[in-house]
Amino acid sequence: MGTIITVTSGKGGVGKSTTTANLAVGLANLGQKVVAIDFDIGLRNLDMILGLENRIVYDVVDVMEGRCNLSQALINDKKAKNLYFLPASQTKDKDILQRDKVKELLTALKESFDIVLIDSPAGIESGFEHSIFLADRALIVSTPDVSSVRDADRVIGIIDAKSEKAKNGEEVEKHIIINRIKPEMVEAGNMLSIDDVLNILALPLIGVVPDDEHIITATNTGVPVIYKENVQAAESYRRIARRILGEEIEFVNIKAKKGLFGALKGIFR
Repeated sequence: MGTIITVTSGKGGVGKSTTTANLAVGLANLGQKVVAIDFDIGLRNLDMILGLENRIVYDVVDVMEGRCNLSQALINDKKAKNLYFLPASQTKDKDILQRDKVKELLTALKESFDIVLIDSPAGIESGFEHSIFLADRALIVSTPDVSSVRDADRVIGIIDAKSEKAKNGEEVEKHIIINRIKPEMVEAGNMLSIDDVLNILALPLIGVVPDDEHIITATNTGVPVIYKENVQAAESYRRIARRILGEEIEFVNIKAKKGLFGALKGIFR
């Protein structure tokens, strides 16, 4: 029986879908049979980040409404052969999802895959609740700013109240991913530090991803950044995937880039 891992945030635009895509590839490349599901009905973009938008014939709503079977809708990734993708509908309303049909779908996927990775929609409406109610684990993505952290804290509270595990007196295992951190801004006091975020959210850290222009390039080309060598963001995602599987591994050392003045000071020390 597989594990359902929901990637969520509360606030949109923090890099949740990018995180889902890269971790899906990372876990598949570590030998896990993975299915990534886009639950952002009407606003899908996980397909573009994975470079699979042209292969979509059926989507998750088609499966739930019986217009196709699950195997017809699943798309095998072009490069990571252990990775499959189930797209969201681009034309339906997010309120179309029904809890009993979501449960039936996720239960079937757990029987066929090691990891079911759900890309949760932004916000805390019905689509979000469908994405978290059967979760075994949750990865909460936050950027190091007050509004994002506040929304992440709200999401944590909802997971602890409305997940099926919570209703059964259990707890969803939760970890924090801090995304788009800029060490220069942290050093200048213009961005929350890692410790600041963790003190507010009071959950263990599973990964820190730097703000990196390579991610924008990767998203535009449909090739997840995790494939790139000698790129800090790629290495960050690879290490998060290994931590998800229980490996203890150091965090990537993300340092501020030295300007000319900082570099000169370093020479004369």
